[in-house]
Amino acid sequence: MTPLRKICRILWIAAALVMITGASAAAQETAAPLFDTFQSGPEGGGLTARIIQIFILVTVLSLAPGIAMMVTCLPFMIIVLSILRQGVGLQQAPPNMLIVSVAMFLTYFVMEPVFKDAWSAGVQPLLNGEISQSLAFENTMTPFRNFMESRVDDEALFILSDAKGDVALKPGEAPPLSLLAPAFVLSEIQRAFEIGFAVLLPFLIIDLLVASILMAMGMMMVPPAIVSLPFKVAFFVLTNGWVAVSGALVRGYS
Repeated sequence: MTPLRKICRILWIAAALVMITGASAAAQETAAPLFDTFQSGPEGGGLTARIIQIFILVTVLSLAPGIAMMVTCLPFMIIVLSILRQGVGLQQAPPNMLIVSVAMFLTYFVMEPVFKDAWSAGVQPLLNGEISQSLAFENTMTPFRNFMESRVDDEALFILSDAKGDVALKPGEAPPLSLLAPAFVLSEIQRAFEIGFAVLLPFLIIDLLVASILMAMGMMMVPPAIVSLPFKVAFFVLTNGWVAVSGALVRGYS
């Protein structure tokens, strides 16, 4: 072992000992007061409530991506863009990370008015101490509810309501959030596949033409997908496909 490695190892061991010693001292200093607080009636109850609030906050933050997908148009954007890439025939171009990033920015572009209304109606008054937490949650979710109700399929609402066994929703009745969110996501997925089918048709026609030409030329051993790929990419580039499809997706929410 070289002298330099010996010195580095000694420094690492010394740093580890210092960290362990400091952690032990801090634990000894705070263990007794913390235990006394848990045992001291009202103060212990307040600390327990604070711990529960922190636990709920951490849980909500960990579920934030799923919540964002449940109440925004992000699933619709991701599915359509993924089907578009599959139709072109490029499996990893653009990569999944780029597809998700483009979908997120398109989602923000579409949902920006909803975000602003939710912030001004619920989050900002809560930060200013003007309203309670429960009222802030209701005011924050109202713009998202209006957005989801304008896009949800009534058939999905009634099917999920019937599957749960609740009382059937009356026409014009506001559904609960536990029913509205999954119905909205299923409606967005259904709509995304419908748009994806329309997006795939031009590329399917190109594949059929190339396959027919290869069959007529007797080149049956040549994979049509390999020959049609340059033509599909050229067609997509000449039509400015990414911009055209993204603009159509955004206009669908206006």
